[in-house]
Amino acid sequence: MLQTQPRKFTFSEYLKYEDNTDNRYQLIEGELVPLPPESPENDFIAQELFWLLAIARIAPRQLIKPHTCEVQVPVIRAKDPANRYPDLVVLAEEHLTLMGKRLTILLDMSPPQLVVEVVSPGKVNRENDYTYKRAQYAARGIPEYWIIDPQQQLVAVLQLQEDRYIESQFRGSDRILSPTFPDLELSAQQLFDLSR
Repeated sequence: MLQTQPRKFTFSEYLKYEDNTDNRYQLIEGELVPLPPESPENDFIAQELFWLLAIARIAPRQLIKPHTCEVQVPVIRAKDPANRYPDLVVLAEEHLTLMGKRLTILLDMSPPQLVVEVVSPGKVNRENDYTYKRAQYAARGIPEYWIIDPQQQLVAVLQLQEDRYIESQFRGSDRILSPTFPDLELSAQQLFDLSR
């Protein structure tokens, strides 16, 4: 039996790809790899953060995108995806006119103001959020990256300085200090209160 090789896509070909489903894909070494659906807890935290940021008016609501915005990122090591779907993205105003038909921030566009990842259970997910995404987001020049870790009840705020992130951690009633949004009044605990 003859085995066929999967089709290899360039990033521009991938951007034009349509399979008439709601599937989201990462492009890894030219191959389309479907992303699994979000867990209920991760979805809740991302939605809660959306509402808390919208209420705080840190940016117009149309700039805050939970689960729907794709960011093209540099491939640093083999098996790195060429695109990421952060759990939440805060766009810059200019992105609204640059993106056109697709919520994708390309490498030739300015980076988003903030990306947020909610850590899913498991060693691989933890490594992705704390190590590999961190490296790709820093290489992409994203000024602020939050890692929300429900298992540790921790919010890590990473601020880009030169080409690497400097990390601050917040727990419980600690006010999250955001370099990009200094007027934000939000505690770590507010994100983990699933009883609302």
